[in-house]
Amino acid sequence: MSKRNVPPYQSGRELEANWVTGWSLQPLQAGDWVLRVSGDIVLKPANGWLQAVAADEVAALSASAVSLGQFQDRPLFVVNQTDGALAGLEPLLLRDVILHIDDAPVALVSIAVQLAHWWRDQRFCGRCGAATVIHARVRACWCQTCEIPWYPRVAPCVIVVIRRGERMLLARSSRTRRPMYSLIAGFVEPGESLEQAVAREVKEETGLQVSNIRYRLSQPWPFPHQLMAGFFADYESGELVLQQDELADAGWFVPDHTPPIPPLTTISGQLIHDMAEEILLDIAGRANR
Repeated sequence: MSKRNVPPYQSGRELEANWVTGWSLQPLQAGDWVLRVSGDIVLKPANGWLQAVAADEVAALSASAVSLGQFQDRPLFVVNQTDGALAGLEPLLLRDVILHIDDAPVALVSIAVQLAHWWRDQRFCGRCGAATVIHARVRACWCQTCEIPWYPRVAPCVIVVIRRGERMLLARSSRTRRPMYSLIAGFVEPGESLEQAVAREVKEETGLQVSNIRYRLSQPWPFPHQLMAGFFADYESGELVLQQDELADAGWFVPDHTPPIPPLTTISGQLIHDMAEEILLDIAGRANR
């Protein structure tokens, strides 16, 4: 492989720092950078995350190629390798890339997989069934028959850390075998505000009432296309009554004695960290009075 086919970088963070996000109608050409995926699997080259597409690959990959912008002044695409892993590529589960690889280009990989799914699933109009084409001006598929755009799907979700005095509520999902505790979360229903969704999800899954619901931060979550909006809330009333098909366990924990929790690369890990800091600062403030 020539030097032209190997990006001169090793760091995922360096890659993202030099990635120019964008959208282009320009078709895939030999020499363009590609991030290779296969469904929810990222196919990682040994030397980094990108490869330059070879001339003899262009025809096979063009149908699945979706523009991601530019890297080092050359077009960057995600391509869906339907034939699975290729020689020299390491297959990595998307969840492992996000949760367990410290130097992964998380934002790039997340966007790439979501757009690859969208392009795979939106090749035909959901109203009339006609084949769609790329919209001329925005990131969308266009039905020439119905004259309507089909944008990438984004499903809004809420996630919340609840404070009760010097403790916070952590919960373990009933759908995982991992002994990891996280937060109450769920999809926003039609007609709801984000704050209403927080209150409803908490009530449904734990039986608790909360107040003082306040926005903290957000994170795209590509499983497959959520946008997580993170909140703080205060306990108001009620006793824990768990929704068994959602939660296997839940409890109130002090900041310095928590069970295993998600890493800081996740919104749940960041919310737990931020709430723990807030509680500890309040404790320190009272001690200094």
